[in-house]
Amino acid sequence: MMDAHDTNQPLNQGELEEEKKTVEVSEAITEIPTEDVTAEIQPEAASKPATKEDVLNLLKELAQDAENANKQEIDNLKQSFYKLHNAELEAAKVQFTDNGGNMEDFVAEEDPTEQEFKRLMGIIKEKRSKQVAELERQKEENLQVKLSIIEELKELVESGDDANKSYTEFKKLQQQWNDTKLVPQGKVNELWKNYQLYVEKFYDLLKLNNEFREYDFKKNLEIKTHLCEAAEKLADEEDVVSAFHQLQKLHQEFRDTGPVAKELRDEIWNRFKVASTAVNRRHQQHFESLKEAEQHNLDQKTVICEIVEAIEYDELKTFSAWENKTQEVIALQNKWKTIGFAPQKMNVKIFERFRHACDDFFKKKGEFFKRLKEGMNENLDKKKALCEKAEALKDSTDWKATTDALTKLQKEWKTIGPVAKKHSDAIWKRFITACDYFFEQKNKATSSQRSVETENMEKKKALIEKLSAIDENMDIEEANDLVRDLMKEWNAIGHVPFKEKDKLYNQYHGIIDQLFDRFNINASNKKLSNFRSNISNIQGSGTQSLYKEREKLVRTYENMKNELQTYENNLGFLTSTSKKGSSLLTELNRKVDKLKADLELALQKIKVIDESIKAEE
Repeated sequence: MMDAHDTNQPLNQGELEEEKKTVEVSEAITEIPTEDVTAEIQPEAASKPATKEDVLNLLKELAQDAENANKQEIDNLKQSFYKLHNAELEAAKVQFTDNGGNMEDFVAEEDPTEQEFKRLMGIIKEKRSKQVAELERQKEENLQVKLSIIEELKELVESGDDANKSYTEFKKLQQQWNDTKLVPQGKVNELWKNYQLYVEKFYDLLKLNNEFREYDFKKNLEIKTHLCEAAEKLADEEDVVSAFHQLQKLHQEFRDTGPVAKELRDEIWNRFKVASTAVNRRHQQHFESLKEAEQHNLDQKTVICEIVEAIEYDELKTFSAWENKTQEVIALQNKWKTIGFAPQKMNVKIFERFRHACDDFFKKKGEFFKRLKEGMNENLDKKKALCEKAEALKDSTDWKATTDALTKLQKEWKTIGPVAKKHSDAIWKRFITACDYFFEQKNKATSSQRSVETENMEKKKALIEKLSAIDENMDIEEANDLVRDLMKEWNAIGHVPFKEKDKLYNQYHGIIDQLFDRFNINASNKKLSNFRSNISNIQGSGTQSLYKEREKLVRTYENMKNELQTYENNLGFLTSTSKKGSSLLTELNRKVDKLKADLELALQKIKVIDESIKAEE
């Protein structure tokens, strides 16, 4: 009587076909690309560690049992550590450049956590390498065992002994084959084909009675029914990846189980295949959804890269502009950290692209701050020079000249760019202290002058009223004398309050201009008429008197001409950027116009004399 667990029985052609179907489907299902399985597992990893210390603690636990540790979990911890490490490194670079450092001079400090990380990874790598080497050695041993089993099967088949008597030995060899697991991947198919060849040959020789065959079929049916039920339950397994890997084990058991009765063969196989299809479909859908999510992550990360790469560096010309853009880049870096994995083939590439764009940004920022720092040093030297000038003037009692000089220094100060923050307050305080000291002393000294200036203001207002009261019907000579007398009186009056100066000036010169326009031309005509009368009287004394008068007029004309040239030269050196400059320009222009009119009158008088001399001759 046979043991109930001895289920491997002789196979006819139909039984062999069933087992071949099982092998083919099992092998087809297991041909899943390694990178795809890895990609599936990534998002299902545990929550990411918050600090590098958390990563080290998890690695220490994995290092204790490195041989059984999940490779993807180790890779995820490695990626998490360097994300945290790189984030700290970038923050250190930003702080270094913000403090005025040059990006090219940045040197990262030695990180003890990184050294510990490398040490732990080395331990894990060494243990896993030993495990892989041991596994390869075991595969080679298994290969030799299975080759030996095939040789023994070959001897059983070719010995010519009664197959029924060799059945027990055959079952031992079959059990030994099933117990011997992994062999080198390149030898799997060849070994299986050779093994099946001699198993089939042995079954061809074996003659068993129907009762024994039925018992064997029954036990195989029970086993395969159990495997079908287990496969059907996997359809409800929440962990799709785990269900897929469990299905691979069930397929291995199904193929290792002997045949069932011919009439049940297709039914049991179809049931197992339907259950397998359901698990495989869920696995494929899960894989496709992960691919879609990873592609979406890649799209988001690509957009972030494009934003950083599109930064217009030519527009970043100020500290605030760079600071605002830095905050935008940091916000993008934080956003990057919240996005999951991209497809494995692109995950490293897209990260390198983003890191390159960020490195380029912070490099250019460092270069900008280097130039800014150099400019700030130059600005500091310029402001120190202004401080020294202000300090040299602060004790001066030449109030007007020093006021103008300090005002000029203050305007120059505004044209100088910024200095380093650590010097900014101190250098400004030094400059403004010197200026404030002078103006305080000036205010104390000139307070007594205010009453005098107020009195002068009242006098000038009275003069303006007198000028305004001149009647347009007044005799030209009389009006001309009156205006000139009032102008002399105006010029003799001292300063007025600063706030009223421009208002009075504009009123005074506005009236003067009106009076000149009203009386100047008529006065010139009258002067020429009087001169003609005088020349008529001189003619009675002879031409010699006319020549003397002409020489006198020519000398006067040349003197006025030189004076006019002097005024016009002076006008070329003056600008109207200040109120004082504008007033002086107006006065000079008025004098120039007056000289031109006098020159014209002198020419007319010379002409009159020339006509009289010609008449005499």
